[in-house]
This record gives sequence, C-alpha cells and structure tokens, in this order.
Amino acid sequence: MMPVRLIQECYVKRSSVRVLLQSRVSLFTVAGGDTTQMTKTAEALRKLGVECEISLEQQPDLNKWDLVHLFNLTRPQDIYLQACNAVRQKRPVALSTIYLSSADYDSDSRGGLVGLISRGLSPSAFEYVKALGRAVVSKEWHKGTRVLLSHGYQRLEEKVIRMSGVLLPNSHSEMQRVIRDFPIASTSKIVVVPNAVDDADLDSEDVAVPDEFERFRGSVLCVAGIGHRKNQLRLVRALRGVDLPVVLVGRAWPNATRYYEQVRREAGPNVHFAGRVSDEDRQHYYRVAKVHVLASWMETTGLASLEAGLAGCNLVITDKGDTREYFGDMAFYCDPGSEESIREAILKAHAAPVCTALQERIKSRYTWKKAAEATLDAYLQILPIS
Repeated sequence: MMPVRLIQECYVKRSSVRVLLQSRVSLFTVAGGDTTQMTKTAEALRKLGVECEISLEQQPDLNKWDLVHLFNLTRPQDIYLQACNAVRQKRPVALSTIYLSSADYDSDSRGGLVGLISRGLSPSAFEYVKALGRAVVSKEWHKGTRVLLSHGYQRLEEKVIRMSGVLLPNSHSEMQRVIRDFPIASTSKIVVVPNAVDDADLDSEDVAVPDEFERFRGSVLCVAGIGHRKNQLRLVRALRGVDLPVVLVGRAWPNATRYYEQVRREAGPNVHFAGRVSDEDRQHYYRVAKVHVLASWMETTGLASLEAGLAGCNLVITDKGDTREYFGDMAFYCDPGSEESIREAILKAHAAPVCTALQERIKSRYTWKKAAEATLDAYLQILPIS
C-alpha cells in the first residue's frame, strides 16, 4: 500500500484540496483557544498547498469547496446548521471536536444562583441553559439557537457527530471522552490532531527582550482570558504574600466582568494586570517568566502552556483534562479547587531548573506543521481521489 504521506503529496500536486473552515459565530468577537486552533490550522494548511478560508456563515454556498471542516462540538447551536448545509450540498465534513466536559467546573466553581442551578441539573441540561444565556447576554441569538432549544443540547451534538465523516480530537483521552458521552462516535473515522505552537516565534534565545519587561524576570505568568474557568481568582489567592511577581495577560471574558473585578480586588501588590497584549509582547512575557500557570477547571491542552513551555517556562497546569497526555511528567500538576495545591506546585516549579526536555518534546511533536499534516491526512480519508 502506498504510504499516506506519499498519497498526500501526490494528491496535493495533482489538484489542490479546497476546504472551508467553520465554527461558532462569536469566534473572533469572543476569542478563545478554538480561535487560535482554527486560524493557525488554516495558515499551516495553506503552506501544504491546501486552499482554505474561514467562514462563520451558517449556510454558505459550497460550490468552490471540496469539504467543510467544523470546529468545537461544544457549540452545536452554531455548527449544526453548518453541518446540515454541507450534507445538503453533498460535501464531506471533518470535525475538530475540542470536547471537554465542564461538569467539574460548573458544580464546584460557580457560586450564587448560577451555582445552585448547575448543581441541580444534569451537565447537558446546564449546557442548554448556558447556551440560552449566551443568546440573551451576548446577543448570540440565531436560527441555530432556536434549533438547540427545540432539539436539546446533547442531541444536537450527537447529530453533528453523525454528519461528520472524520473526527479530529486533540488527544486520545479527548476521543475517549467523546465516545463515552456519544457511543455512536466509536464507529467514526478518527485522526488525532494535536494542538500546536509556532516554534519559530518562541524557540529563539537571540531575541532581545525590551527593558520594560525585565522587571518581570523570574515571574509567575498566566496567559488566558480572565474568567471562572481559567481560575485566576484562586491563583492570586494562592500567591497572596508570596514574594514573586505575578503577571496576568488577558482581558476579562464578556460574561465575567464581576469575576474580573473580584480578581483585581483580591490581588496583592505583586500582581500585574497586563490586559490584552500583542503577539510580540506576549512572547516577551514568556521569555522573562520562570513559571507559567494554567490552574484551569478544564483544558484540552492549553495552547498557552505549549507556547510557554517552548519559550523556556516551567509549567504548572490543571490535572483536569488532557494535559498529562501532552506533558507527561515534565510539568507540575495542581488541583484547581485547592489554593494550597496551586501554591505548592508553583513554588516547586519556580525552584526547579528549566525543563529543556519539555522544549524538545514540544518541538518534536506539537508544531502547526505536524498538526496540518495530520489534518490533511484526515481530509484524504473522506475525499474521493479521482
């Protein structure tokens, strides 16, 4: 049998694959890890000769495209209509699941009325409530929202899986989670496509760091949108009174204004709020930091962890999600529900030498080029080659 890599090269030379990448309507207004994954995947695919564009339309004309690639199963109200549109126009569908249950976060972290509601409902029922809340608060009301309200959250997710020709989870453990919650997925074609990082941007010791960043040399850094799931409140509480500079890069999520204000109130004088920064400045923060922390309630990987690890930071990361599959014993794990666990992991990571083996692991396994190659292999499994 001809190797997949050779098939891929021959196919691209003969006729460029044309792919429309689609996802939630708020992909760019409320940017997240799926935003980065989608845009970087598109950039890397183009370098392999794949013609692709990003569209958030629900029912675009697909005459120009060979296939549709959907992202983020946890937003079925958005991608269900896009999947239906692809099937109606006889285009195969690839699905990057980006699937992680928020049950622990919803039941353990949320307070007040929302917390009471979350603990009184099943995970899928609460996701239904959250989708309705986003429709009202963030003005994400559209035809897909009405479909979700009539069909139900989990049922709509299952319909998307059924319409997908191949599933592209970011890890084997993510795929196991999808199959656990949706047994029909066990019969699907599956290609694991790891999350990735721009190695050329961060793997360089020759880049000069501006003087303004030097005051954060040896800092504890957290690059993430500020909100309940990323758990910055417990982070600043954990490091209260600890003689280390703490830098929070990121702005408040739209539905987390009160949470953000509480983080600012409780942050000690050692905490610096950098807000949203340019890509170049973010890389400078990585280079001067000693430790990067994502004490999140859930992470499929944590793209910031990959970036920080490649830049030379030691990592403190949540033990909930798929992080161990990526980082093995080369990171320091914490329980996001325990300030003591977070503080202990950070102090150990700060005292430890830089893990150069982690940098090599990221460079060898988790680049966007490798992710794009795996993605193109997945496309070829559902595209007819004539």
